[in-house]
Amino acid sequence: MAKNIVGLKELRENVEDYISLVEKGQSFIVVRKSKPVFKISSPTEEDSWETVIDFTKIKKGGVAISEILSRL
Repeated sequence: MAKNIVGLKELRENVEDYISLVEKGQSFIVVRKSKPVFKISSPTEEDSWETVIDFTKIKKGGVAISEILSRL
């Protein structure tokens, strides 16, 4: 279990290594000052993203974030 706990500094310094491990199915609890702050894991099929709106259907190439924010 201890090998699945990683310090925030270690993660920052070796992010590409951890990305590779997560892509292979491993997950990690990231700690800062000995306290867990978040978990890194690969999305699974049941955790897949849900499309809320497809901005490419509104405008070819999508919509700029500044345009969206200006209308909020």
